[in-house]
Amino acid sequence: MEGSIDEKGRDERQDSGGSYKTGSKSTKRKPKRSEIEVLSEGRHGLLGLRGEDARVCLRLIEPEYEDDIAPGNQMDASDLAQNILETLLDKMDIEAYVDILPEKMVTDEESQPSTVLNIVGEDLGILIGRKGQTLISLQQVVRLMISHQLGRFEPVVVDVNGYRQRRLSSLQTLAWRTAEQVKLRRMPFSLEPMPAYERRIIHLALAEDEEVTTQSVGFGESRKVVVVLKE
Repeated sequence: MEGSIDEKGRDERQDSGGSYKTGSKSTKRKPKRSEIEVLSEGRHGLLGLRGEDARVCLRLIEPEYEDDIAPGNQMDASDLAQNILETLLDKMDIEAYVDILPEKMVTDEESQPSTVLNIVGEDLGILIGRKGQTLISLQQVVRLMISHQLGRFEPVVVDVNGYRQRRLSSLQTLAWRTAEQVKLRRMPFSLEPMPAYERRIIHLALAEDEEVTTQSVGFGESRKVVVVLKE
């Protein structure tokens, strides 16, 4: 059985195309049952303005198991995710390694502690993309691959040189400072448009504030958070 999923991400420089194949390290599972193909490398527009998104196709091929093994008995999710990421980076000719951090992270996307896979290397902005969108797309692909191979959802977090933790702290600080301005000036304040997961960070940062509340307004890429006084 086979299916496919397209994933797009904003690329700040360029993408190196290539295909990706991996299988579980379990000796009882047949390899190469999943494949990632770079459909379009993406490109900049004139003078660095908005160009063309990179497009990646994830093909999910139903794995074949031995009679005495089930989807829940595969290799550890963090080890599998590390293997997937390292293989993908190698196919993209990106010089970096994947470090499984000793402490799990509770992000504002997930309510449960998640294993963090931190990609370490130099000049890795290509993996982060505009407002972190390429990184989120990469994380989604890794999660889909893990879920397909293990038969369950594993909310691993993919980071690049600690970017996500720095961004989380930065957005929380922005939320608190904005709230103080709203209280001081007694008027609403709109933040710049953000992806859904970043808006959620703002909402949660101010959820316990007794004087202000937050609202999401707008549509699509223009959707943003407005901080207002409580009535």
